[in-house]
Amino acid sequence: MRLIVWTLLASLFLFGGCDYMGTIERMDREQRAAERSAERTPAPTPPADGFVRDGADEAASVAGDAIADGDAAQPRITILENGMTVLTQADGRFPLASIRLYVRAGSGWEEEREAGISHFLEHMAFKGTDRRAPGQVAGEIEGAGGSMNAGTSFDYTVYYVDVPKDAWRLGIDILHDMTVNPSLDPDEFESERQVVVSEIEMGEDTPGRRQFKALQEMVWPETSYGRPIIGFRETLAEMTPEDMRAYLRRLYQPRSMLLVAVGDIDHAEVLQKTRTLFGPLRNQGPLTRPVELPLPLFSGPVVRVEHGNWNKAYLSLAFPVSGLKRQEAVGLELLAQLLGGGQSARLPRKFRYEQQMVDQVSAFSMTLERGGMFVIQAVCDADKAETFVRALAEEMAGLSPHDFGPDEMARAKLQLEDALYRSKETLSGLAGKLGYFTFFEDGQVSEDNYLFSLRTADAETLGGVMDEYLRSDRLASVLLLPEGTELSGDALAEGVREIWASPAETAARHETGARGEVEVVELDGGVSVVLMPDATLPYAAMDIVWPGGGVLEPQGAEGLAAFTSNYLGKGAGGRTTTQLQDYLADRAASVGASARRDAFSVSARYPARFAAEVLPIVRDMILDPAFSGDELGRVRQEQLAAIKQREDQPLGLAFRRIFPFLFEGPGYGTHHLGIPESVSAFQPDDAKAFFERQRSAPFVLSACGVFEREAVLELARDLAARTGPRRSVEIAPPVWKDERQATAHLPGRNQTHLVKIFPAPGLNSPDAPALALLKEALAGQSGILFRELRDRQGLGYSVTAMLWQTPDSGFLAFYIGTDPDKAEQALAGFEETVESLSREPLPVAEVERAQNLMRGDYWRDRQTLGSRSGEAAGLKARGLPLDFNETLLDKAGKATPEDVAAVASRILRLDKAYLFTVTP
Repeated sequence: MRLIVWTLLASLFLFGGCDYMGTIERMDREQRAAERSAERTPAPTPPADGFVRDGADEAASVAGDAIADGDAAQPRITILENGMTVLTQADGRFPLASIRLYVRAGSGWEEEREAGISHFLEHMAFKGTDRRAPGQVAGEIEGAGGSMNAGTSFDYTVYYVDVPKDAWRLGIDILHDMTVNPSLDPDEFESERQVVVSEIEMGEDTPGRRQFKALQEMVWPETSYGRPIIGFRETLAEMTPEDMRAYLRRLYQPRSMLLVAVGDIDHAEVLQKTRTLFGPLRNQGPLTRPVELPLPLFSGPVVRVEHGNWNKAYLSLAFPVSGLKRQEAVGLELLAQLLGGGQSARLPRKFRYEQQMVDQVSAFSMTLERGGMFVIQAVCDADKAETFVRALAEEMAGLSPHDFGPDEMARAKLQLEDALYRSKETLSGLAGKLGYFTFFEDGQVSEDNYLFSLRTADAETLGGVMDEYLRSDRLASVLLLPEGTELSGDALAEGVREIWASPAETAARHETGARGEVEVVELDGGVSVVLMPDATLPYAAMDIVWPGGGVLEPQGAEGLAAFTSNYLGKGAGGRTTTQLQDYLADRAASVGASARRDAFSVSARYPARFAAEVLPIVRDMILDPAFSGDELGRVRQEQLAAIKQREDQPLGLAFRRIFPFLFEGPGYGTHHLGIPESVSAFQPDDAKAFFERQRSAPFVLSACGVFEREAVLELARDLAARTGPRRSVEIAPPVWKDERQATAHLPGRNQTHLVKIFPAPGLNSPDAPALALLKEALAGQSGILFRELRDRQGLGYSVTAMLWQTPDSGFLAFYIGTDPDKAEQALAGFEETVESLSREPLPVAEVERAQNLMRGDYWRDRQTLGSRSGEAAGLKARGLPLDFNETLLDKAGKATPEDVAAVASRILRLDKAYLFTVTP
């Protein structure tokens, strides 16, 4: 559905605002989750937005049967006297509330001279209000144990907070204050202007964002959609606080706002609070209804080639399509799913698996209010780029809606429908999809119409959108190539024109329940089973975790654990890769393996009704993996491609190389994905030998959701009996190296990235609670590093702290992405922060903020079934109790400023610190 696409785009290249900062800020939390979870295999992106209907049709009733009483309430909508809309849904599954404020004010509403003002305003909303000083907005939310962020798109800006249930009033108050009363202080305005410029530079260093910016200009020329959401350096340089106030008066009107509140809340109380705060607002002038852009706005095919310091070739093809309220939107989404919505889809099957022409290929349909794009993306080796472009043109030229068989159609429909319902797992996801459908479509009826259109879609539906939109004369394409690659955009466009039939010829061709108690069952040989019933949704998650992973790799075989985990998914139990992918896709299920530096896992996610068909796949993957010689080349190619793609991104390069820089020995001191020489030498027998050793280790199997207890236990017993005898795995603590500085170069980029690393004790240390608090105090939008280096000094867009730990060791790291000329000043800022922490303990309010943020993070991190299943398996496999995180949280809640100061003085030693730098 549409909101699946929004989730993908937000992570790749679409949204402006603080979302990317949020991504960086969450890295450490995800690392903590990684220590608890086995989930490391690529999977379809779960939707963060969408709409949960009231259960009138069959699929909704299936989900509704298992929903707990606390989740049974329906959305309630109220329109205030001034036109503002308030939507609430009570959901008592978690002691949390998720609140979003949508404003119909995005880059699509800007005048040309204002380009970027929507996104800039979103930044300034965090920089102080008439009642709150800079940093206080985020400080109060994080101090209450919540998190907040915002994002700017073409058609809207959204501000959102996720808070403990007792803090929902604060959340609404904050959203009101920052959007109605931003102070727009001139000094803060100038400082944040530089931060936005830094964000522009960061985007230019990322292949996906560069491509999308170019596609905007080509697909929507001379329109507001054709300008980047983040704006231009030139327009930002001319912008003034008074310009922003005028923009606020014009677009931030109550009838252009929607407030959504979901969670453990009361409708009447939320409505009263919202009316008190927002009710006095008055509309300042008329609003213009959005007018759909005419098609086409250009004549294709057009291919733009850009050369740069890339390891890979990155290709994006886009076709302009209609806006989101047109009936064709469902057909476009179904076609995108059929072509590139997963590994079983048409394009990955042909070009990645069968022909090994690309590393990745996908498709999606993005629909906005006034128009949209149908996009196909691919990554490949530069010497295969021209061949792939021509082959893809041939594929599209010969494509008929009748090529998709009943099984393919049913699978794609199930996957889209499944994604719609899975978004209900988290309160934030539910709030997002409720808000989006209410703000831009027709509320609850939109999902009814969507599901009806999806279920009744057929070849005629596909043929209609293919004829209307997927035409060679409406193709715009951007190709990023490594320097020295001799390919011409004009020549590629002419090649496509020769291959792809005219629209007339194409048209002619188309004619022919509530959670139960946790149970732990101990089996022989150190095997454990953790059972966590949860009937909220009719789904299940299963994780099997063995200690080992990278630490089991033989000398000179770094990357073998990751190689083996990928190989496991390439056929099992007599099924080939494609047969396995089809089988799982037909059941909206995923089963995959992943490897960490100290663990190896197999994970499954599936609708509960398909358990009897999915569990045998898990069994086969572990007991009867194919390790086929036919798949060897593909597995090698995928891993080599992943290495190159990591090294095309500054942060990817940094975190790929930091561990070998810091540590000695296998696992911790190696490149997790290996190096090209080792990966190119791996053979099937290497993977077989590694997995034979790995699966004989003691393991933990965890299941969360709706499952049959005996079926899960039977699987665990079978695996234990057939992979023994058990051989224990000794995981030694990481051994630190003596060299304390290293630099990696990434030519052609804009920014320098600095990671200052302080060795720290592990999870088993009595210092762990206070250390976690120290990290929280340093990180976050109201954290010490952010306030000092970004807010006060304007040194960079991304500034945070990260904590990585094993049971016995770990590190605390400071991170910033900054202008090369400001690198020394940023390092000095790091040192000043350390010195200030050594002078005196943190204020009580700072420690309380960190404690509250830890509590909020804990609940947010474990809302999904998969997160809870992975947490349990990961903890127990590492010898930690299942309540380890809760106990850590409790101890952190009792820590004092003096406890944090003592830990800071022991850990933040500049003479013991390491520095890793990525320079342009």
